[in-house]
Amino acid sequence: MPIFNLMSVPDSDNYTVTNFLTGGTENNYVSAREALHNSDVFAIVNLISGDLATSRIRASASRMQGMIDNPSTMSNGHLFWKSVFLQLLLGGEAFVYRWRNKNGVDLRWEYLRPSQVDVFELDDGSSLVYNVTFDEPGIGIVNSIPQSDMLHFRLISRNGGKTGISPLASLSSEMAIKKANTNLTLTALKQAIVSPGILTIKKGGLLNEKQKAARSRRFMAQQESSNYGPVVLDDLEDYKPLEIKSDVSALLNQTDWTANQIAKVYGIPDSYLNGQGDQQSSLDQIKGMYTNALNRYMGTILGELNNKLNCRFTADLRPAVDPLGDGYATKISEMVKTNAIDGNQARYILQKSGYFPEDMPEYSGILKGGEDNDSN
Repeated sequence: MPIFNLMSVPDSDNYTVTNFLTGGTENNYVSAREALHNSDVFAIVNLISGDLATSRIRASASRMQGMIDNPSTMSNGHLFWKSVFLQLLLGGEAFVYRWRNKNGVDLRWEYLRPSQVDVFELDDGSSLVYNVTFDEPGIGIVNSIPQSDMLHFRLISRNGGKTGISPLASLSSEMAIKKANTNLTLTALKQAIVSPGILTIKKGGLLNEKQKAARSRRFMAQQESSNYGPVVLDDLEDYKPLEIKSDVSALLNQTDWTANQIAKVYGIPDSYLNGQGDQQSSLDQIKGMYTNALNRYMGTILGELNNKLNCRFTADLRPAVDPLGDGYATKISEMVKTNAIDGNQARYILQKSGYFPEDMPEYSGILKGGEDNDSN
């Protein structure tokens, strides 16, 4: 029997969302809400987590399939799994506690924030245990939860899979540059539009400071009275509006460059994020790259489920990458044309996938007007 002499799991690369967003060095947990204040991060993790939650996870046992479809009593299955995937993408790991009866049968699952969980390793290295602070006052802190009662999803690890690290850790330098770039752009814009233009007095002698200020106020009053329409000047005056300098415009064009960097870190085509990217790539190539990325993240979930639960799990990504099923139907049609399958098999496959209704009537082969299709 293992001795419960607990020691904290070491992780020299324990990057947190704090490091990524602020460049700080303290390993303090920050909620996902703060990370999602960054629009680029929000766009990518919302896209990936939503598509992963839309995918179908299938279990070989009906009871466990029910747990996958409705794991929580406080939210629907889609939102539950989207939260799990969202936290996995942001922090590199996610926790789900299995509430089970005395016979070990799963009753419900509870999503846990990383701030609620402390991970420890037994001194003999045989297992991990968890200390969890539950939100329910009646439960409070529960110590030494065995590994079998916790679904611990880890995306990337450098300590043998004991804990996970965030993919966002690799973007700390890029985000620091973007923050400096944003501050520089705002400063340049403020300085560029302090004065709307220059009013030059061509003749009439030199004006002192009070006279210049008075003439400027009268000119601005003239603009306001005309609702910023045409301004009437005489031959002694010349007005030129100021323009934003080209280098400031260049700064504005660079404010979204980090979106491509974040897309690269998560392994998805940048065209999925901003509609640009490699314009030479075909839609099928882009979709294939994105599907491969989704499959890698889904593998993290399936690996943990297959390891902890007495069941076999598989995933179907088609609902995420081909929601209408048109691409799938096209592939089936091509297989019929190449005689890989016949029409009846194609019909069966498309009915099972939901593209055709299950109660669709059989094709009689009789066209309108009583003519037999085969006779044509």
